Amino acid sequence: MSKTITIIGSGFSALSASCYLAQAGHTVSIFEKNASVGGRARQIVKEGFTFDIGPSWYWMPDIFDKFFNDFGKKTIDYYQLDKLSPAYKIFFSDDVITIGDHMDQICKEFERIETGSSKPLRKFIARAQEHYDIAINKVVLKPGLSPFELVTKETITRVDRFFRTISTEVRKNFNNPKLISTLEFPVLFLGAKPNQTPSFYSFMNFADFGLGTWHPKGGMYEVIKAMKTLAESLGVSIYTDSNVEKITVENGKATSITVNGKVVHSDVILSGADYHHSETLLDENYRQYSESYWESRTFAPSSLLFYVGFNQKLKNIEHHNLFFDTDFENHAEEIYDDPKWPKNPLFYVNFPSVTDASMAPDGCETGFFLIPIAPGLEDTPELREQYFDLIIERFEKRTSQSVKDRVLFKESYCVNDFIEDYNSYKGNAYGMANTLLQTAFLRPKLKSKKVNGLYFTGQLTVPGPGVPPSLISGKLVAELIEKNEV
Repeated sequence: MSKTITIIGSGFSALSASCYLAQAGHTVSIFEKNASVGGRARQIVKEGFTFDIGPSWYWMPDIFDKFFNDFGKKTIDYYQLDKLSPAYKIFFSDDVITIGDHMDQICKEFERIETGSSKPLRKFIARAQEHYDIAINKVVLKPGLSPFELVTKETITRVDRFFRTISTEVRKNFNNPKLISTLEFPVLFLGAKPNQTPSFYSFMNFADFGLGTWHPKGGMYEVIKAMKTLAESLGVSIYTDSNVEKITVENGKATSITVNGKVVHSDVILSGADYHHSETLLDENYRQYSESYWESRTFAPSSLLFYVGFNQKLKNIEHHNLFFDTDFENHAEEIYDDPKWPKNPLFYVNFPSVTDASMAPDGCETGFFLIPIAPGLEDTPELREQYFDLIIERFEKRTSQSVKDRVLFKESYCVNDFIEDYNSYKGNAYGMANTLLQTAFLRPKLKSKKVNGLYFTGQLTVPGPGVPPSLISGKLVAELIEKNEV
């Protein structure tokens, strides 16, 4: 039986859910508070420069393929996808590690750093591939309703891997601190410290070394545009500049939302907006999670970002660049254990124009700089400027070039902007971390426990943070709505 379904927000998970629900025959409408769709995955286009202001890594291409295949489509129907070679560079204080686009290259680089390390690397990645197959085909496709969802013949025989950490696993096999940092880096996409992330999540290492790093020509926003096109072709109505102010409940059931002062009735309401914010749209007695609950959760970092247009091509860089020339563990402690502005932060720089000429004017470079920081920190123009100077100085030193006088313009984005634009809890950038006690059924639920007809999707619920998990989250909640409401 067809239902009228209202969706709040238009990020990856919301767009994903809208497509599945529309395909099932429902009347679906999306309401987005900002001027463009995409949620945190938006773009800035300025003076010929194009910046993805949100996600910039395209990992797990199989998940994107599966999404479009579910609608009889392929990614190539919407955007050109190129595998990056090399995938990325990691700058240390005394060396640079280049991660190639296949295992033989990566093993050769590991051997250069630590003789004999390629053998344990191949074993580690083989195990990571095993975890990836289980995670993608078994674990993440469950709606997080029960602990028994994690009980399969595959997970039972590997239960110890949920209680050991990535850090323990890596350090058992590798001694060189550069290689350790290289292998611990991918779990940062899960929003937690390596010593708090179950070793089962080494599947991210297979996503990195096994499946490679890709780039949609024109930027990550091409994926959003593709999903928008698909959704509209399925009959989804999308409204931008439409701020949802309230979710109304009558007799224990969600019946309408208030958008820019206007009431919109529907049979089912699904929020792809920040989970904490979504519950504040309800009267207090209908909220599932208290403020103390949210305060007690481990959140993924926020970020200080700079979008910089350079008036010349830069040297000694790749598309993706990680600057690990300071202490990894100290920075992690300043995010998770003792939240404060980091003294010597690690940072990431994305230069999409290195491989995609469409992202910058001829002879110029598009630069996206990101410093992970703790959520909820004080955010001022003075602090932003201080940290820009700090990382540019280090960038110049590590890449042996002067760039500050080559800046045409820069724009910044930080905690206050995440709160203003996305109603993000404490200005977090990546949702809730995937620690052991925040995995699967222990995450906030897809379906409200207190309100009938009210659902949630996105990176604060299952499966967790990241773009591929968000695509899956949309599918999971659509299936749950079909099961419960139709």
